[in-house]
Amino acid sequence: MAKSKSSDLRTIDLLGNDVEFGVRQSSEATKPRIDVDIHGVTVIIPNSVDIQPSEVLRENAAWVVEKQRDFERYREKIPDRTFEAGETFPLLGTERELVIEPARSHSITDTSIRLRKSTVSQSTVKQVLENVYRREARDHFTRRANFYAEEMGVEYGKIMIRNQRTRWGSCSTTGTISLNWRLVMALPEVVDYVVVHELAHLQEANHDDMFWSLVAEYDPEYEDHAQWLNEHSTELIFSEEDL
Repeated sequence: MAKSKSSDLRTIDLLGNDVEFGVRQSSEATKPRIDVDIHGVTVIIPNSVDIQPSEVLRENAAWVVEKQRDFERYREKIPDRTFEAGETFPLLGTERELVIEPARSHSITDTSIRLRKSTVSQSTVKQVLENVYRREARDHFTRRANFYAEEMGVEYGKIMIRNQRTRWGSCSTTGTISLNWRLVMALPEVVDYVVVHELAHLQEANHDDMFWSLVAEYDPEYEDHAQWLNEHSTELIFSEEDL
């Protein structure tokens, strides 16, 4: 494992903007680079290179400022969820009212997600609701994966439910399909697109023309579905802990 060293946050003026940044030295890096994500700005410096991080930032000032603004706009779109009864949450593209009531078990209707009050009182609404989503995700993803695997003539190993920050799905060389549980909030046809996408990797490892032709065979509108996922990804953020 490569060793790296990080420093406390510093501040620099870039084009009239105060930008906080961290610095990390890495034995793996071959040249200086800048990482910008929703958590902030980090300058990665190779161990063997003697260069000032501020120089790297000033040389790329316009790019850094624009990327930060992009993430600020992204953050502004994140739903401000309170996890209280009466709030609505999307499930398979349909907004459903959160109901907390005395009941023997949790249930889902066409218009509501109903949580068992005694279970919530022993935990938190957020945790119980996430558990319900994960259960629904496993059930729905498994059904759709089984359906499309038969249609496509492929066999997968198993379904793994994960909470990746930046990926909706992946397919391992051993045939394990990993899917982000938050995807179950999306439209059913968007879920199908991701399932088909990952199953297609069982035949075509790379995103080449053969791969996309295979995806298009089972999801002719895959480009629209991929675009929807890109444009509506913030709506599928459960809480800021997902960031």
